[in-house]
Amino acid sequence: MSTPALRYHEASKHHFQRFARSAGYLDWKTQPNPFRRYAGAPLLELPRTALARATAVPYDGLYQSSLASADVTVESVGELLRCSMGLSAWKSIHGSRWALRVNPSSGNLHPTEAYVVWDARVFHYAADVHGLEQRGVITSPAWNEWGAGAVLVGLTSIHWREAWKYGERAYRYCQHDLGHAIGALRVAAALLGWRLELLPQWSDANVAALLGIDRDDDFAEAERETPGCLAVVFAGETTPLGRIPMDLLSAVDAGGWQGTANRLSSGHVEWSAIDDVSRAAAYPGVAPIAAEPRPPMDRGVAAEAARGAAGAREVILRRRSAVAFDPRVGLRLETFLAMLRRVRPGAPPWDAAGGRPAVHLILFVHRVDGLVPGIYAFVRDSSAEAELRAAMRPEFLWEPIADLRLLVPTDVTWVANRLSCDQDIAGEGFFSLGMLARFEATLTEQGDWAYRRLFWECGLIGQVLYLEAEAAGVRATGIGCFYDDAVHETLGLTGHAWQSLYHFCVGEPIEDTRLETAPGYDWELS
Repeated sequence: MSTPALRYHEASKHHFQRFARSAGYLDWKTQPNPFRRYAGAPLLELPRTALARATAVPYDGLYQSSLASADVTVESVGELLRCSMGLSAWKSIHGSRWALRVNPSSGNLHPTEAYVVWDARVFHYAADVHGLEQRGVITSPAWNEWGAGAVLVGLTSIHWREAWKYGERAYRYCQHDLGHAIGALRVAAALLGWRLELLPQWSDANVAALLGIDRDDDFAEAERETPGCLAVVFAGETTPLGRIPMDLLSAVDAGGWQGTANRLSSGHVEWSAIDDVSRAAAYPGVAPIAAEPRPPMDRGVAAEAARGAAGAREVILRRRSAVAFDPRVGLRLETFLAMLRRVRPGAPPWDAAGGRPAVHLILFVHRVDGLVPGIYAFVRDSSAEAELRAAMRPEFLWEPIADLRLLVPTDVTWVANRLSCDQDIAGEGFFSLGMLARFEATLTEQGDWAYRRLFWECGLIGQVLYLEAEAAGVRATGIGCFYDDAVHETLGLTGHAWQSLYHFCVGEPIEDTRLETAPGYDWELS
């Protein structure tokens, strides 16, 4: 098998002897602006006051189906965006200042942009001011036929924002980021008693046309946005997939587009490998697949007092990526298992995309009370265990321990560090993990566009673990840098049947006291 996605994947791997191609340095003169704005587009300021009902939801309430649905209003749409794509904080040190977002992003570069189709208009979400820039208009009769009581959310990628720092491997990180953003949106929707589902029938070309990102004159060439996905946010249990006709595109007023995208950088480096894989992995759109019966929603059990006491909105907005862990602290086994149970299908955000899990976890356990250190497998779909086991080293134990399978009991601190590009953080937390995807068969069955979806699934897993860590009073961080084939060799994997796509770790954070922190928006100071 050789496809553009597979060739890109091979070319963008890190090896002990060399890293994937990048500039090798940071050109600060061309650092991309983290905020996209549209000059000339009318701005609708979103409400600045938190929605009272959102502040009353406990963290575990996000995973329950009993929350009453909020009405679709400017206040609730604003809350959806505030708790998914908004700013969470500003950090500063020695005169340098930068913004953090609610949805995590590798390198704090934020390649994902959000658009909202609502109230017969097409908006871009301006995260820096928490407002909606009106880009387009939909004729009222067409919108009234479909849109009352629901919202469309579109996500796009600006590859250059990641490529500026990471070079060719940046396309992977853009897809991780989309997965995190989908997860953040789904959780924010749950906060309002809403559902969110991706719309499989909308191709990349259709999404681009609906959101107006296919308008050449509105963007600098090197800073064009690539379609990610389109989702519908709605109340109730009945999915309105059939009520979103493709002829909604023809209802967009061709003469009603407003605004020109700001220039993000004064200069650019071309990464043809990213352009090539982006074209090859373009999503053609498919008919909706009949949904499999969903298992009962796993409401979970609060493993610690901190989890039960935490408010969902508070957890969402305080999420941070750890920069260092304290290796003297351990994690309770009950908390560890509760975190892992959240990444199995059956509750938000897994109802957003559907389909069987294609990604499973290989855990490097360091300090979990009651567990011997070692390498463990956590299989998110039990039907995949035999296939995964057959692909890995025959000497692995596969000893059942709770929801886990113990493969090798040993101190794996050095192994975790070495595999994750020699980063100490991978061995200093409670555990780290690699996300192992059923790779070659997925691309063969679905096409190169599924390459993106595998990374989205990894991003969704990461988003859940981020929030689970915050709810437990600890912290997590994603690791995009790891030695790909060294991971596979450690596990005894050959060929491309299984590939590690994302690493992650959770631990007791060590805060950098040199940094000053301010709220995401000035009006939240009071």
